[in-house]
Amino acid sequence: MRRGQRADGIQILGGDMAKPESTSLDRRNFLKAASGGVAALAAGSSLASLPAFAEQSPAADASGAPDKLRIDIHGHVYPDNYLDLLDSLGGGGTGTHIARIVKGSGSPEELEGRFQMMDRAGVKIQVLSPAPQLPYFEKKESAVTACRFINDAYAEIVRKHPDRFVAYVSTPLPHVDAALEEMRRGLDTLGMVGVTMGTSVLTQSVADPMFDPFWEEMNRRGTILFFHPHGLGACSSLVQQYGLTWPIGAEVEDTMLVGHLLAKQIPKRYPRVRIIVPHLGGDIGLLMNRINNQRMLFLPPEAEKPSLTVKRFWYDTVSHAYAPALRVACESLGYERFLLGSDYPYETGPIYQQCVDYVKDPGTGLTPAQAEAILDRNAQALFRLVPKQPVSR
Repeated sequence: MRRGQRADGIQILGGDMAKPESTSLDRRNFLKAASGGVAALAAGSSLASLPAFAEQSPAADASGAPDKLRIDIHGHVYPDNYLDLLDSLGGGGTGTHIARIVKGSGSPEELEGRFQMMDRAGVKIQVLSPAPQLPYFEKKESAVTACRFINDAYAEIVRKHPDRFVAYVSTPLPHVDAALEEMRRGLDTLGMVGVTMGTSVLTQSVADPMFDPFWEEMNRRGTILFFHPHGLGACSSLVQQYGLTWPIGAEVEDTMLVGHLLAKQIPKRYPRVRIIVPHLGGDIGLLMNRINNQRMLFLPPEAEKPSLTVKRFWYDTVSHAYAPALRVACESLGYERFLLGSDYPYETGPIYQQCVDYVKDPGTGLTPAQAEAILDRNAQALFRLVPKQPVSR
């Protein structure tokens, strides 16, 4: 099977850019690509004003990939039999209650309604992750069993609906050897477009040295890495015992994730991993001066200013359609780094539409060209997906 091709023959351009013939994108060519907004922003490159940590390659030979494609990079499907499996194995850290209270099973009826919402919002493709129901278990056998189950289930959903879905591969962390094997299977055999990871692995930081081999392999490949809160309330009883795990704890987990990535200089050490932080990056857009002024508490003197490093990440627009929050985030982090996300099925019906429409709200302070970039160009510049025809039934 050729690189960039799924087992079913469908072309994928964004999953793995570790090929010898790739060429780096220098500053001059980046500025040329970025002219007129971000229409041709090459995925994996730094913002033009930032010094490069290391050479990065374009996502892929994007033959056939349009410059504009409305991609919802933050969607979920929770098959009932997967949730039952997680429960039988012990819950997977966060338990399955949060996934059972929403309608996101992937049944034919559910998908019909989902596609109608996507069509009304102009969304062509949704990228799927099972988070926070990630297959993380202390027992290796349990983690591997659950992980292979959900990856196979997602591969089947994508096979049936190649025009509407692509997926991130889940891995059986904290078991790094098994996670490396499943990452390879997901990207190389199942044709998934990136990796998904919790903001923590059970109660361990994703920046823990034990995960260095995992980061090294993602860096070699130039993998897209989508993070999602693990649903542990940042491992704090002050969050969990007050019912705030999702209303507030999710944002705390997102912010803590960015802090850990900064403190361990993950973007410098693994510059080819294309990291997506959800929910506007948590509170990080509000903390730019604070983390700069207090960087001596967590960074060596020679380290890049945190306010520059955070602009090396991508972020999604999930904020429950709150325009002032998106405005602050874009002003702090740069609209070029924002990708459309919905958190479906937690935001459905009229709220799903609002997740898209609010990007164009005057309260965001975005120009029409900037809003178009967030809705239709930035994610496509990162993923470089080629639209597919529906499978006849």
